Amino acid sequence: MTHDGIKTLISQMTLEEKAGLCSGADNWRTKAVPRLGIPAIMLSDGPHGLRKQDDTKENAGDHDSIKATCFPNACALAASFDRELVETVGSAIGNECQAENVAVILGPAINLKRSPLCGRNFEYYSEDPLLAGELAAAFVKGVQRHNVGVSLKHYLANNQETRRMSVSAEVDARTLRELYMVPFEIPVKKAKPWTVMCSYNKVNGTYLAESREFLTGALREDWGFDGFVMSDWGAVNDRVPDLMAGLDLEMPWSGGKTDQEIVEAVKNGRLDEAVLDTAVERILTIVYRFHDNRIPGATYDREADFELARQIARETAVLLKNDGILPLKEGGKVAFIGQYAEKPRYQGGGSSHVNSYKTMSALEAAPAGVIYARGFDDKSDELDSGLVAQALEAARQADTVV
Repeated sequence: MTHDGIKTLISQMTLEEKAGLCSGADNWRTKAVPRLGIPAIMLSDGPHGLRKQDDTKENAGDHDSIKATCFPNACALAASFDRELVETVGSAIGNECQAENVAVILGPAINLKRSPLCGRNFEYYSEDPLLAGELAAAFVKGVQRHNVGVSLKHYLANNQETRRMSVSAEVDARTLRELYMVPFEIPVKKAKPWTVMCSYNKVNGTYLAESREFLTGALREDWGFDGFVMSDWGAVNDRVPDLMAGLDLEMPWSGGKTDQEIVEAVKNGRLDEAVLDTAVERILTIVYRFHDNRIPGATYDREADFELARQIARETAVLLKNDGILPLKEGGKVAFIGQYAEKPRYQGGGSSHVNSYKTMSALEAAPAGVIYARGFDDKSDELDSGLVAQALEAARQADTVV
């Protein structure tokens, strides 16, 4: 739909319809306006694979997502220092989104790694802002090649999970501009992401959701961002000031409460309706950018994407030290010790946990004849003497122990 067509639609909407469009219809969809033929779009977790909730399951929980390809996490991708590789990952994920009717994938996650205690470090690229920004731009280009949007997250200075809903990151202006904002600035300027996700935390005492300085000043006026800003799930603090600051879409569904707050603010003169119209225009621009470029009957090859994920994983492996042990001698007896050789721990938990279409363990990938001992039980901190004995016996039989 053209810009003028969207303007005409907005002029035909009621105040209540416009306010309603600024919050989700449920956990994963924007609202439709059937009276005017305005469609809803679906958002889905990422960033290293599609975590689309399974519509066929009633009251689907966080782990009831469709089968999809789990690509190497961002922490691994960053170790490749390879823009083309990361763009390939983005393109594969964008193609899966198009086939699954997902309009926006919630990623890439590009906060800087600042502490080993941050539980989401695995889905962040790097502690280096230039590397994080360049790889994020490559990922965005790959996804959006398929007319599917991304959501850069989590903007801004969301570098810890401890008290993430309320913590205030105290950061001076130069440090913000030269470190924490760079991973967002680079992809915004180079790749034009469709959306940006606003984080929970405060920066210097102000919630990001109500910071005009960052949501409008830096993001739109300085960098030229032209998509819409959505909240992280539950990150809205005060809906009307948030809207005025530049937060367009509240996710997830608010139960209608915050929609009514917007309506009342317009009626009593606290909120200029033009601000609301601008937010609605930004949202509808993205809705129709996806809707008008749908590929009916789009499909993807799960086996091919699995093989691609394997190839990419090889490119992300980094050898820190080798005292002549590698490569292992062909024909030598090798023992694999540790339960992750059989059941790999290959991704983190939470909102980025992909329900993998297929996995391959180190044991399955190894040549026949590898000796295996479980060695430990990760459900307990106590040593299991029986498992230890099995591991020692496996080591005695082998030339090399992995």
